[in-house]
Amino acid sequence: MKIYLVSIAAGTLIGFLYGLLGVRSPAPPLVALTGLLGILLGEQLVPVGRRLLRREPLTAAWFAEECVPKVTGVPPASTVGAPPTRPQP
Repeated sequence: MKIYLVSIAAGTLIGFLYGLLGVRSPAPPLVALTGLLGILLGEQLVPVGRRLLRREPLTAAWFAEECVPKVTGVPPASTVGAPPTRPQP
């Protein structure tokens, strides 16, 4: 239930921002895709911030393993052929 409340809150916030920017909803395809890309990139700020707070190094290998698959949708090489895992609730 919590995920639905978070989802509706996020959608309301985005709708509010669209209203402020004067963008009609549904947004034109390019605007919508750019916004989705921003969401994907913004989500990666959380794991980066956590690593920085723990004073762990930010390496290219870590980015390739942790961030790139989430943005591109392509699984990291280490999980190709591995059985799918269920997302944690």
